[in-house]
Amino acid sequence: MHLLTLILGIVLLSKANTLKCYECVAGSSGTCTNSRECPLAGHQCGTLTLTSFAGGFKVQEVSSKSCALAEECIEGSINFGIAKTVINSTCCNTELCNNQFALGPSKFIPNGKKCFQCKGQDCTATLNCEDTEDHCISAKVNTAGELVRMKGCASKLMCFAGIQKMSGLVGVEMSCCQGNFCNSASSTSAGLVLLWTAVVSSVVLS
Repeated sequence: MHLLTLILGIVLLSKANTLKCYECVAGSSGTCTNSRECPLAGHQCGTLTLTSFAGGFKVQEVSSKSCALAEECIEGSINFGIAKTVINSTCCNTELCNNQFALGPSKFIPNGKKCFQCKGQDCTATLNCEDTEDHCISAKVNTAGELVRMKGCASKLMCFAGIQKMSGLVGVEMSCCQGNFCNSASSTSAGLVLLWTAVVSSVVLS
């Protein structure tokens, strides 16, 4: 009897400590009102906005709300020069506290760090890193039999979170390093860098 009481107490306590959060991906209307009970007591309520840029212009912005672990609440960017993807997320730990979407970036500030980037067939061009981009990145995606290579700057949290999540995807390889121009300037073939936006979006929003 005492054992049954203990088990019920643990179950009810765990349930009592779970949060109710908004969970959805914003549609064209920008509204997001669905909600659910988080499955675990350790979950927080989170919001995430993924913004993609090409040639310095914003081309896509997707926002979502969900239950999230603390380590999933990251901010950072991956910058290949002609294309850049920025993730802004926030987490909170009260009931339905993720009612507002995380704001996307408004401007970028160079931080003095430099990495190689690819322009056409040449990967010896210099890219000035911005904001929290403190690592250099090299990425390779195999799509439709074509090898797409990219080089640029990345934030530490974004960089290593990306490596961990993308390691399970077939045809995706990426590596990060710290130090100016550490991402090798060897000539390589560069494909359509906006492909990276689709890869990041599928991983982050899944």
